[in-house]
Amino acid sequence: MRTIIGVDIGTSVTKAVAFDEEGGALASASRRSHLEMLPGGRVEQDLDDVVSGVGAVVREVAAQLGRLPDAVALTGQGDGLWLRDSDGRPVRPAISWMDARASDLVTRWLTDGTISTAYAHTGSGMFPGCHGPLLNWLQEHEPRSLDRAAVAGFCVDAVAQRLTGRVCLDASDATLPFLDPRTRRYAPEALAACGVAERAGLLPTPAAPGTVLALHGHGAGLLGLPEGLPVVAGPYDLPACAIGSGVREVGDGVLILGTTLASQVLTDRVDLDPLAEPAGMWLCTPDPDRWLRAMPAMVGTAALEWVLALVGATTADVDALLADSPPGARGVRAFPFLSEAGERAPFVEPSAQGRLDGLSLATGRADAVRAVCEAIGYAARHCLEAAGLSGTLALCGGGTRSLTWARLIADVLGRPVRIPLEEQVGALGVVSVARASLSPGYEAPPGRHQVVDPREDVRALYEDGYARYRAELAAARTVWGAHARPSGHPGHV
Repeated sequence: MRTIIGVDIGTSVTKAVAFDEEGGALASASRRSHLEMLPGGRVEQDLDDVVSGVGAVVREVAAQLGRLPDAVALTGQGDGLWLRDSDGRPVRPAISWMDARASDLVTRWLTDGTISTAYAHTGSGMFPGCHGPLLNWLQEHEPRSLDRAAVAGFCVDAVAQRLTGRVCLDASDATLPFLDPRTRRYAPEALAACGVAERAGLLPTPAAPGTVLALHGHGAGLLGLPEGLPVVAGPYDLPACAIGSGVREVGDGVLILGTTLASQVLTDRVDLDPLAEPAGMWLCTPDPDRWLRAMPAMVGTAALEWVLALVGATTADVDALLADSPPGARGVRAFPFLSEAGERAPFVEPSAQGRLDGLSLATGRADAVRAVCEAIGYAARHCLEAAGLSGTLALCGGGTRSLTWARLIADVLGRPVRIPLEEQVGALGVVSVARASLSPGYEAPPGRHQVVDPREDVRALYEDGYARYRAELAAARTVWGAHARPSGHPGHV
């Protein structure tokens, strides 16, 4: 039986799961990640700490197995900027996708047409925590960091380089913001628009689908596994979750209710409409004829955690709080745009802000929690509509631990949702890719899931609520667009 350890290097947690050939989980381990939250909306990570976390969880899973795995498969967070030298050592701390230092730059690019110009060649929007604005910001403020770097990559390929000695960038990671997804080559027009054409040599060429690496001596020591063990790096966590949650047919989608609220829909064509709002991205998949139209909003469960802390509750209280407030939250409404970097899908606005409306002395803490949960559902519906969902929808991520919240999401969307019974679908997805890379022709078995249907008795209420959400959002965007963040705002640099 071929056993593969899938490692999901998340923003807040690194997880490892060993899977058998039927997709059954045999052992698992996790370790919290450390984020440096710095002034000016800066968010950074230490690559050495991340690699150490990967080593710890893989060693723990291998010990639980009591035998050697046949391969290791890596997935993890995307975007951000992970600069390394030719040996894979960081030349500065990695910049997280959550980083807001380039917010003012993105605001300017939205106004002067820079992002629209790039979008016409790539179909990818931009937000403060992606390569385009971050490379430009560093070129202006830290050019020596770029001069010392040999690779401008991402989390997964950074870890893979430390384990194997090779630079291997999955095309899904390379997508945002410079890749033409139709050719899987970088668009020079996008690099020029962002003013970083001279740094194009830092971008690794995307690896061919099916590429298999091998642990070198140092990597073997880090993981406690034999030198030469096969390693597969990528796709990153968004497409890995789509694969792991069973998105197979064109039009089918997945909603990841995690730190990021990520919506994706499988498609067989790329439409680079220069007139479309420059948001989202077209993610390459291991199949060269399939793409994922992705609309990853900045905040998902993070917004829930914020309101829970505000009212003195924890995630253990979610089901009870939702039960204590009726659909519609007694008139309380929310915007879930709480990231210091604003919003990136299905629209880009670095100045987007969250809010709670309709409060009164009669408002209880349960109403505030339900209002935020409903707002996250409305944001997800907006993203899925923009992504073109027409088929079935899978729902995964940490938020699905609350079946009450999952049912609320189904109600707001007005459609059934499939919840995979395997919780770590990102790790399962990249393990499926690894199996296909090691054994061409492999087809993943259908996963087990439960279906949550929307309730008819709240359909009209949520249809009205969604219409109101969209109208209030449109009004707010005119204000955000007219008033960029002032100098004293944490996102200002």
